[in-house]
Amino acid sequence: MEYFVTGASGFIGKRLVRKLLERRGAVVHFLVRDADPEKVDALRAYWGVDARRAIAVQGDIARAGLGLKPADRKALTGKIRHFFHLAALYDLKAEADEQIRVNVEGTRNVVRFANEIKAGCFHHISSIAAAGMFEGMFREDMFDEAENLDHPYFSTKHDAEKVVRTELKVPFRVYRPGSVVGDSKTGEMDKIDGPYYFFKLIQRLRQALPPWMPTIGIEGGRINIVPVDFVVAALDHIAHAPGHDGKCFHLVDPEPMRVGDVLNTFAEAAHAPSMTLRVNAALLGFIPRGVKKSLMALTPVRRIKNAVMKDLGLPDDILDFVNYPTRFDCRETTAALKGSGIECPRLRDYAWVLWDYWERHLDPDLFIDRTLRGQVAGKVVLVTGGSSGIGLAAARRVAEAGAITIVCGRDQDKLDEARAIVAADGHELITFSVDLASIEDCDRMVKWLVETHGGVDVLVNNAGRSIRRGIENSYDRFHDFERCMQLNYFGALRTTMGLLPKMVEKRHGHVINISSIGVLTNAPRFSAYVASKSALDAWTRCAASEFADRGVKFTTINMPLVRTPMIAPTKLYNSVPTLSPEEAADLVVQAIVHKPVQIATRLGIFGQVLHAVMPRVAQIVMNTSYRMFPDSDAAKGAKEGARPQLSADQIAFQQLMRGIHF
Repeated sequence: MEYFVTGASGFIGKRLVRKLLERRGAVVHFLVRDADPEKVDALRAYWGVDARRAIAVQGDIARAGLGLKPADRKALTGKIRHFFHLAALYDLKAEADEQIRVNVEGTRNVVRFANEIKAGCFHHISSIAAAGMFEGMFREDMFDEAENLDHPYFSTKHDAEKVVRTELKVPFRVYRPGSVVGDSKTGEMDKIDGPYYFFKLIQRLRQALPPWMPTIGIEGGRINIVPVDFVVAALDHIAHAPGHDGKCFHLVDPEPMRVGDVLNTFAEAAHAPSMTLRVNAALLGFIPRGVKKSLMALTPVRRIKNAVMKDLGLPDDILDFVNYPTRFDCRETTAALKGSGIECPRLRDYAWVLWDYWERHLDPDLFIDRTLRGQVAGKVVLVTGGSSGIGLAAARRVAEAGAITIVCGRDQDKLDEARAIVAADGHELITFSVDLASIEDCDRMVKWLVETHGGVDVLVNNAGRSIRRGIENSYDRFHDFERCMQLNYFGALRTTMGLLPKMVEKRHGHVINISSIGVLTNAPRFSAYVASKSALDAWTRCAASEFADRGVKFTTINMPLVRTPMIAPTKLYNSVPTLSPEEAADLVVQAIVHKPVQIATRLGIFGQVLHAVMPRVAQIVMNTSYRMFPDSDAAKGAKEGARPQLSADQIAFQQLMRGIHF
């Protein structure tokens, strides 16, 4: 028996051809636009046959006669027992003109070709979308009753089926599959479509919240989901069963689930929180169309919506389908499959298989270069305060990743030592001696960077000064506050503003500010340091809003305590958890790669929330720690003595915070 198949390389087509070739003596002629031997051989290898049983026919459904030569058409005339037409656009995002060209005009060309070669039976794989947004139950014997065909995907599927019904001169059968997902046994799928659009949202919920936490979701119409293995098995069986010419078959789930249940089923498969409280999306239908259109015309609303939809990979009009009103009768299909053992499996039984395959093979994040080298190779990266500590550790990482790495600092000898360390790693480090507390010196460095390197791609504002001294011991030390502000705020600000014009010009740049957890917790004894870092954080938030549409990103790292020379004079820190410079550099790398708005520890976020929700309680907690751990001898103006002995309260506090970094 000989077959002709369009769309044989597609998701359903590949599996249908493999199924057909399992029949003894079956020969499949399959249409391909590109008869590249490598591609054709790959298909035959997938089917497990040679060129004698899988015959490639080069052509294009968008061309009259499919673009075949007269001799090829003549050779096929009268030989094809079953003609399967699967080639189509199954994409909600496709442009209307392209859908018309492929789905409607392409089907018309295929129908004319099937008439010409006198095919035995024409099998048209349509879609439940041919019913449009029909209100109620759509039966298999219904077609003209379709309504609300405004969306081009719905209208072109309907019009293509109409071409088959009105222009075909040979026997035909129509099949309308539901939303086709991956194989129920392997999860194999070739693209993100249908319910897969919501997988990224579910994944984000899992990353942000524990699985036991209830969340708010949506409720809507019923989504008819069918796995590809069921669709292929049903197609193969019904196509070869006698007595079904002229009929239509709904290859659907007889008991489809509502949107909310579908989302929760996949949430359970992903070990994500369930959407316990569901808001019925039908409520949106009460908003007049004109009002919704006016809201979307507002630039802020439109930009926020577009950004969210793009971030989650959702089509612009996906919400229009949440309230899908149509249910599908499948009595003809059930009768035709009776006794075959072929039936649609329940989504709950195979949802975990689909999720696992998506997360391993289709998750868009898998195709984004998340390596440091992918972000900085060949780019200019400036790390201020890079002669030691966090700055040097970060510089070593970006130099290893192939960046043009520049560090600056006041001490030329330390810069030379840093260059030697990086050279020993086998990489190059460019150094520049500058006092960032001097506005004139900042301008000198910026001018050199612009003239020599055309600016920078990544700026890490790491240079800083920290002073640990209670305000009670600072009444006569106003210069401490001036010194911190001059370097930590004005120095970083002058450098950033000097380099921003080039970033804006290139529409590409990333500014990373090393701030402090103290900004979030309002740490006592660090008023000078925290105030200067808070000023930079506030400026950064303003700048991030202004440059959001200019290609420049800003990241603030509220860094916990790090074992650097900055904290060495305070012996008390030997008794509390701290990060190593290398661990701190990991946070800088994370910022460069992922470009988040903020990186902070859970302790820092907890402190920030506590200050916002229960400020009096937060003050009591911080005051207790302030009184529990006194100023160092140096802060009091006395000579340093022996390492302080911890009291029972101090030891208990330390144990409580073990593993939690300040």
